Amino acid sequence: MMEYKGYMGRVTFDDVAGIFHGDVINTRDVITFQGESVAELKTAFHESVDDYLAFCAKRGEPPDKPFSGQFVARIPPDLHRKANLAASLSGKSLNAWVCEQLESAVASSEVPRLPARQSRKARAVRKSR
Repeated sequence: MMEYKGYMGRVTFDDVAGIFHGDVINTRDVITFQGESVAELKTAFHESVDDYLAFCAKRGEPPDKPFSGQFVARIPPDLHRKANLAASLSGKSLNAWVCEQLESAVASSEVPRLPARQSRKARAVRKSR
């Protein structure tokens, strides 16, 4: 994983072409990059994100910075009741309790820590040389 200005880049290597390909994974917009070396790949990633942000600014649209911090979870009513009870017993709101439980679950897994940035909209495709 690579991180730049809150955007997370995922990289794969094409053994046949001998090139690294990358894409930004924490946005709905398409941002890609590539390079033949790690240094070239990192430069292309930064340029692609910067180009995307400039593209959005030129169009007067906010760049998509994923994850607003809100999501709807559909759970069985009995689980909802139990979660609410657990939150109440711990002296927390349901929202605070769920956040605490998610933090604990994420911390115990091997999910890379994502930067905290949010927003929405715009589209750009950038391919580096």
